[in-house]
Formats: sequence, structure tokens, C-alpha cells
Amino acid sequence: MEKSKTNATTIKKIALTGGPGGGKSTAAQLFKLEYKDIISVVPEAATLLFRGGFPRVDSDFVVEAIQQSIYHVQINLENAYANISPNHTLLCDRGTIDGAGYWPHGADDFFKTMGTSLEQELSRYDAVIFFETAAAGGIAIDIGNPVRNESQKKAIEIDLKLKSLWSQHPNFIYVKNESSFLQKILSGIKVMDELVKGNGRTFYSP
Repeated sequence: MEKSKTNATTIKKIALTGGPGGGKSTAAQLFKLEYKDIISVVPEAATLLFRGGFPRVDSDFVVEAIQQSIYHVQINLENAYANISPNHTLLCDRGTIDGAGYWPHGADDFFKTMGTSLEQELSRYDAVIFFETAAAGGIAIDIGNPVRNESQKKAIEIDLKLKSLWSQHPNFIYVKNESSFLQKILSGIKVMDELVKGNGRTFYSP
């Protein structure tokens, strides 16, 4: 687990991200069980859309339509949860930057198409916890999420793209893949615990 240097800040919104099959959703739900009175988990927009019937076809036109939809749904989900639970820390299952890792024409074109910038999107979040994909350790990722369709190779490719973008956040924390998936999840939960509870720094508390 690697942490970047950071100044004292108020933690109200944390992006949980990483390549497919990293364990972020599992870690978030387990953490929610422990701290349901002070945190809210913002669900993954992509999973909601795919389960609702949005087509998942490997063509540039459809991928662009998907990622534009995910981007706007993500923003509105975050805003809705912030309004519903204003005193909670939000754990966002993915963030608005993630679409850049899937965009067929590269990250710069993604942000231009969305009418934003990497800097603007990074500023939406007070901290980023990045779960490296289990595919990096040769572990199968085709379990747990029925709408996931990435190959092992594609998962690693997306993971590296996303890391290059998210790592520019001043409060970026990297949870490296481990041979024990349970240990990795526990490492991620420990990071969340430190951010939400403070760990000696000026973080958010309701």
C-alpha cells in the first residue's frame, strides 16, 4: 500500500477506483456495514446502466455513448447522495475520470468531449484509493460482477491507464494486488478507516 504526500484536508468524498476486478466494490460494502452511520456508498454507474439494459457492444459509437452516459449518471449520483446524506463521507464506487480509461480516442479527447479537464475532475474528490486489478497477479476477474466482460489483458491495460490519470491527485493511495484477495481487501478497508476517522489529521467527521 503506497500513499502520496498530502496536506491536512477535509475528507468528504473518496473515489474508489482501479482496473476491473480490483475488489473496490467488495471493500466498500464491507466498510459500509461497520460505519453505516457516517458513510454512504455511491454505487457504480456503469453497473447500474448495464444491468438496466444498456447495450455493451465493442464499437466506437456504442462505447462513446456508454461512457458519456456513465459520466453524467456518475455526477448526478454523487450529487444525489451528497444531498440525501450531507453529513456522511461518500465512498464513490468509481469516479468521473474512469471513462477516460475506456474511451476509444484517448483521455484528452474524453475530457474535451465531456467539456471538462482532468484537473477539474480530480478536484471533485478529496482522496483517491486505487485498487490494482487482480489480473495483474494472474487472478481471474470474471467472477463477482455479471456485467464484467474484460479479458485479463484488457483489465491490466485499463488499470495502467487509470493509474496514470488518478495518480496525479494530491491524496492518491495505491492498494497493490496481493496473492491473498482477503488481505488486499483488508488493506483497502484500513485505508478507508484512516481517511474517514482521521488518523491524526484534519479529516471530515459529521
